[in-house]
Amino acid sequence: MMSDTKKHVPLILAHRGDSANAPENTLAAFRLAYENGADGIELDVMLSADQKLVVIHDDTLDRTSNGHGKVGDASYDSLRELDAGGWFDPKFKGEPIPLLDEVFAEFGGKFLINVELKNYKTPKDNLTDLVVALVKKHGLSDSVLLSSFNIRNLLRAKSLAPEIRTGLLTLPGLLGLPMRSFFGRRFKADYLHPYHRDVSAKMVQSRHQLGQKVNVWTVDAPEDLLRMQSCGVDMIICNDPYHARQILEG
Repeated sequence: MMSDTKKHVPLILAHRGDSANAPENTLAAFRLAYENGADGIELDVMLSADQKLVVIHDDTLDRTSNGHGKVGDASYDSLRELDAGGWFDPKFKGEPIPLLDEVFAEFGGKFLINVELKNYKTPKDNLTDLVVALVKKHGLSDSVLLSSFNIRNLLRAKSLAPEIRTGLLTLPGLLGLPMRSFFGRRFKADYLHPYHRDVSAKMVQSRHQLGQKVNVWTVDAPEDLLRMQSCGVDMIICNDPYHARQILEG
């Protein structure tokens, strides 16, 4: 007799959008993730010189645009003139660096948006406050998740908006062990975001017993996707959401 037990399929978050097939952290990558059936997107945000919430991963412009120098030293008007797509493929030439406000306006409420607060070199800035205010402005408290390696960012977010979910990112290996164990348990984030190679079924079970969900990064190889599925993780952050769904639902 066949079992009617439904296979556990973790939610699939597209890492910086569908970054396997479009330039990371652009509206093009987010649109493709949506079209390819992702349950949500993961993106990075930091402040420009004029305090605009800019969606970009690196502190510098050189890798993912035709610009040079630090993001935090440039006004958004100057950032907007840069090409953030041509480096990936000529067909994306002219793709701009987006504002978080644009992302929320286009995708808010359509699927989950995981915003990583990336003020690691400027931890005393007001990035967290501005992001929380924008989430509230768009009415997205139930469909935005704020994550960070910096616990203080998450504590600040919870103090401003307890209803917004938070995820504690942890470093790989021994460097991340304190946050995956004692300190991570003491700080009650809604989610733990560990590197996938540090995850076991036992860890997931213990976190679930604490009422905490486990979202893993960044998983693309079929064997790693299937292992995370067997561990019972709640969410998988990956670069190719269509491929991941084929593996996990196959």
